[in-house]
Parts: sequence; structure tokens; C-alpha cells
Amino acid sequence: MDKEILIINDMKKLGFSEYECKAYLKLLEDFPLNGYTLSQKSGIPRSRIYEVLKNLMEKQMVFEQIREKNKLYYPLDPDIFINKAKAHYGDVFLNISQFAGKLYKEKKKDDKLVVIQGRKNIIRFLNHLIRGAKKRIALSVWEEEIKELTQELDEAITRGVVLRGIYFGGNIPYGTLVPHRRMKRYMAEKNERYMSIIIDGAHSISGIVSRGEDSKVTWAQDEAFIEISEDYIAHDLVVNLYSGSLDKKSYKEFEEFADKVHKDYFHYSDEEFEIYKKLK
Repeated sequence: MDKEILIINDMKKLGFSEYECKAYLKLLEDFPLNGYTLSQKSGIPRSRIYEVLKNLMEKQMVFEQIREKNKLYYPLDPDIFINKAKAHYGDVFLNISQFAGKLYKEKKKDDKLVVIQGRKNIIRFLNHLIRGAKKRIALSVWEEEIKELTQELDEAITRGVVLRGIYFGGNIPYGTLVPHRRMKRYMAEKNERYMSIIIDGAHSISGIVSRGEDSKVTWAQDEAFIEISEDYIAHDLVVNLYSGSLDKKSYKEFEEFADKVHKDYFHYSDEEFEIYKKLK
């Protein structure tokens, strides 16, 4: 796409009309100009040019000077324009945040759960939440998903955010994550990639992320739901860290005990259980 079209689209997001964008950009390129010449150079109809210039002057984007009975127009310095826009929208966002935040905090929080569908939407929403993390991120995540969260996780860690959790994958990306010891067996039981992420103890995202656009997760801010998600990750950490601390004999005994629990819980037949045991 042409660079000028991109800039016009960006300026339109700030509330400028297309003709206002074209007039301002043309004046930056060549000024001062009278209305007639600006109309010719910008392609803005002559019948509209003075209305456009009037609007730009009201927004202090263009200034008028009279020279020898001829009205000439000058553009606002782009740096000043950018600084004004930043200050203006900064105030706008602050006002909205303060007012909306007050309304939200005054309203009693409920225990509603929000379902987010589609893997791309889930990853996009997660990156948004991670971008706002301030203290701690706990997660249970697979290699396929963490690759798409790495940039925001790196920036969060740089900000001082603590990262902890369980990782299902090959090359572990963060030293504070604990690799799951029995990935193949996990997949044999679940046959899906599950994800659970808790951010600052305020947001919990959990669900299945291996079904493409049919993936679904639940977003919750309910304290009880968040606590359950935290316990799930903490339990996995305890089991994997404890098993990793055992000597070979104790580890074998532990895994045999874990296998028996799995057999009883999932009601495996002897034949199914033998297949299950062969998975590492």
C-alpha cells in the first residue's frame, strides 16, 4: 500500500476527514499556498477546499496569513502536531480510565466466565493481558503456544514480572519453567493441548488450544476460579519437581505408584495399561 494512503488512514483514526488529511499533507510538501492552488495540487474539489481549510484552522492544523490581499495557508509543524495529539489522547485515555475504572470498581464483581473462541483470538488476547502484567505470571503451556507469547513474556520479565510454571516441549525457553516429565503419557490421556495462565492473580485463562479456530478457553476474574487454576499449576510443579529430586530407585517406585493411580482413575484395562506404560 502507498505510504501516503497509510498515513491518511492513520490520521483518519485521529478524527480527520480524508480531504483534511490530503490538504495538510500537501501543505507540508509545498507551502504557503492559496486555496485555489491547494485545490489543484491536492485534488480536493474547489467547491470544498475553503470548508476543508476552515476545519483545519479550527483544529489549529493550518494557519492563514493575508499577503497583498491574497490568503495564504501554512501547515502546523508535524512535531508540534504529534505532541499535541499525544497530549490530547493521553488526557482522553486518563479521563476514560479513571471514570470507567471507578464505575467498574463500584459495581460488585460477579462470577461470570467469558468464553474466547479461536486460537488466534486466544493468543491475541493473552498477549494483551501479558502486556499489562505487573507482578507475576503462572502458566502451564505447550511449546506450540509459548512461541507466540515469547515477545510479550520477554518484555514482562524485563519489567520485573516473575514467571513460573510447567512447560510441555523440547527446548525450554525460560529457566523458571519446569518441564513436564511425561509428555507422551499426558497426550495419551488427553489427546489435546491444554493451557492455563494466571496473570497477577487477577486473570485466569484456561482451556483447549489445539483445535485451531475451534479452540476454546475460559477467561475468569473470579477469585475462586483463579485459585483452582493456581492449585492445578502448583500441583503439577510439586509432582514434577519432587520426582526430579529422587534417585533412580525412588523415582521408579514413584512412577509405578503414579501409574497405578492413573490406571485406577481412568479405568484402564490391563491391555490398555500396558500400552500406556510404554509411553515415556
